[in-house]
Amino acid sequence: MQIKDRPEFNRKGTVLTFSPEQDVFTAVQAMSEKNYGAAVVVSPDNKPLGIVTERDFMRRLINKGLDPKKTALSAIMTSDLRLARGDDDLLDWLRQMSNDRFRHLPVVDDDGTLIGIMSQGDFVSYTWPELLNRVKEQARATFDINPSIFIGLAVFVLIALTGIFALLLTR
Repeated sequence: MQIKDRPEFNRKGTVLTFSPEQDVFTAVQAMSEKNYGAAVVVSPDNKPLGIVTERDFMRRLINKGLDPKKTALSAIMTSDLRLARGDDDLLDWLRQMSNDRFRHLPVVDDDGTLIGIMSQGDFVSYTWPELLNRVKEQARATFDINPSIFIGLAVFVLIALTGIFALLLTR
């Protein structure tokens, strides 16, 4: 499935963006108001230059004792960006995000202009139903092939529980 095919991608509003010169305090206020975990730092032509997240605020601002009203976003932003395109494969990006430990993925068009952002949570909402379907299929295949294993296991559990209850009643 492609990123652009996800309902989350199409339902999201405008990405919260700031210029690199904007102070951190203003970004934190806006992100807090909107309950956003990230904002994209963009050039005047809306091309991503970096991203700021709650983790950046903690590690690169607070941990260093910087003043949020005097510190520009460019000083703390993550500038080593990964950028996706709408027709990229969703599961490929989910794997990369999980393996490389990042949670927000700006999405750009063919010109490199920001058109959206996806969070790891957006991707996970896709994988849970898929995972549950696979578990159901695997369970069906397992029990269709050899139902005696399931019956044997159920009998074993029943006997074990009966034994435990018998011990408890004799005390």
